[in-house]
Amino acid sequence: MGGVRSMRTFTRSSFEICLEDHIYPLKGCALYMLDMVAVRATQDEDANATKEDDATPLPTYALWKELPGHLESISCVKFSPDGTLMASASPDKTLRVWSVGGGQLVATMAGHSLGINDLSWSNDSRFICTASDDKTIKMWDWASKTAIKTFRGHKNYVFCCSYSPDNNLIASGSFDETVRLWDSRGGKAVAIFPAHADPISAISFNRAGNLIASSSYDGLIRVWDIAMRQCVKTIVDDENPPVSFVRFSSNGKYLLSASLNSALKIWELNDNRPKKFYKGHKHEAFCISANFSAKGKWVITGSEDGHVLVWDLQSTTILQRFKAHDGVVLAIDCHPTEPLIVTSSPSSGTIKLWKSGP
Repeated sequence: MGGVRSMRTFTRSSFEICLEDHIYPLKGCALYMLDMVAVRATQDEDANATKEDDATPLPTYALWKELPGHLESISCVKFSPDGTLMASASPDKTLRVWSVGGGQLVATMAGHSLGINDLSWSNDSRFICTASDDKTIKMWDWASKTAIKTFRGHKNYVFCCSYSPDNNLIASGSFDETVRLWDSRGGKAVAIFPAHADPISAISFNRAGNLIASSSYDGLIRVWDIAMRQCVKTIVDDENPPVSFVRFSSNGKYLLSASLNSALKIWELNDNRPKKFYKGHKHEAFCISANFSAKGKWVITGSEDGHVLVWDLQSTTILQRFKAHDGVVLAIDCHPTEPLIVTSSPSSGTIKLWKSGP
């Protein structure tokens, strides 16, 4: 693996938009109405919290900074929640922290015996957890440049990880097909979910911290209730393409998913059909991340042809498409408050920062 985030290549027929995607309960997975367990925390929010604003300017992302430093390709880049820092991880076994404003490298950490696939910031921006091919998750204090905990238990590559909103839990997904929950303070596993029938590609907490979404190459997205320790929803597309990415929206009501048939969709948790479908990019072999822009007006992802695409959230129209790297745009993240995005590619060890607006 070595952090390249490419599991395998699938040959699939071209994808047709299907308005009748269904929810299928699987053995051992209870199916519940999520408006009773998830939407309750956000029921006062408007269903279109990211409603299109005619006054919002169009995106004009242009290269702002280039940050060389990694010795190999970069598997993951993410802004800190407070927006002042950015972390990157690589098959070169290092975790690096950068200043967003100045672009300086402020910390380099090493400790994994194999490449790093994913990272996640704690909500207070003090700690970072990393998922590695060495089957472990590490928790880092970036200020002291030390690994303060190592979480062991997975039987195969750990491909993804995520901090809970309250920082008390770390979730991880692995090639061993399990999702595991860890006590971030004690370092012990508190729950093991036999989640999927194939490697797990991504994992995400909702805003309330009571649900986890997982995606897998078995073609499923599953939503787990942490308190009940069980699956409360399973989403599967009619064509059942491998699902390479999933994340909750900021209000916790929606899921953004990517599949290896160049399909990027938004699902509402209490509905059986995708609400939005975004197309125009190439996504057939790699686990490419996606995100919502800082103000929630745009959906942004990378493409295997080296481009970044920006869609209008509501109309699904492509607003900007620009060449970012010579190879696959593998990792992409949006700044929490500013019109900035960061990208990386397996083709180089250089991170690129892009800025929209004057």
